[in-house]
Amino acid sequence: MANVISDEMIEYVGILAKLELSGEEREQAKRDMGRMLDYIDKLNELETDDVEPMSHIFDVNNVFREDVVTNGDDREQMLANAPEKKDGTYMVPKTFE
Repeated sequence: MANVISDEMIEYVGILAKLELSGEEREQAKRDMGRMLDYIDKLNELETDDVEPMSHIFDVNNVFREDVVTNGDDREQMLANAPEKKDGTYMVPKTFE
């Protein structure tokens, strides 16, 4: 699989990654990408028919609690420390005309 990595592909990946690679760096990247593809080919040889697909290696359960309102809508208490209020709302300075 390593032979599918061309100089043009390395140049294209360099452009996408916004990297300026020297000739030596391009050759090293070509070898590295080839080794990665060879490893993927090796992984594809594994027998995985009886392996259940998973999104995480640990058994993860939903850890979020139910969203329950506990303090209610006590408008007077919320507005108690407001510097200015009008008709049950906060008064704020104008930000534009």
